[in-house]
Amino acid sequence: MDDIMNPLMGLGLLCLFGLLYFAPSIVAHNWKHRNTTAIVVLNVFAGWTVVGWIVALVWACTVDRQRA
Repeated sequence: MDDIMNPLMGLGLLCLFGLLYFAPSIVAHNWKHRNTTAIVVLNVFAGWTVVGWIVALVWACTVDRQRA
């Protein structure tokens, strides 16, 4: 059973970290932010730095939404 659980646990952790890493992009997309593309680009290229990830998350959480 340990042979199967270790790779599955590793895959689960990888998915969890991926969701956490792309949280600013997910928030911007779900809230229909006007600058979603720019937030995604910032998240992909500077998200690995803690400062870049925080900036992307704060930017994604601003109330600047597209009009329907």
